[in-house]
Amino acid sequence: MIFTKEGSLIIVSQEEISIERFLQNLENEYAKLKNDNLVLDLLGFSKLTPYNVISFLEIARKHKKNGQSFVLVSDKVSYDDVPEEMSLVPTLQEARDIVEMEDIERDLGL
Repeated sequence: MIFTKEGSLIIVSQEEISIERFLQNLENEYAKLKNDNLVLDLLGFSKLTPYNVISFLEIARKHKKNGQSFVLVSDKVSYDDVPEEMSLVPTLQEARDIVEMEDIERDLGL
């Protein structure tokens, strides 16, 4: 796994691995990441389905319950194809923007 730290944000990406293995690696490393906002860069996965994205739902719920942002980045799956509680955007910049907006909301107590 590749971790890129930008302030309180960690971008997690992976090269040449299956989406299932990526999720497994994320779960194994989660204890180290749970206190930061997470952006999962799925742009490198050429064959991604809504089912693949939904497989991150449990960890997304846990992370958001912990008061942190959890955003998935993919241009292969539409946000209309995943549950509303999941944050899915097509670019890394949009993911950074979502995390920034959610940080502001948390600071304001919203």
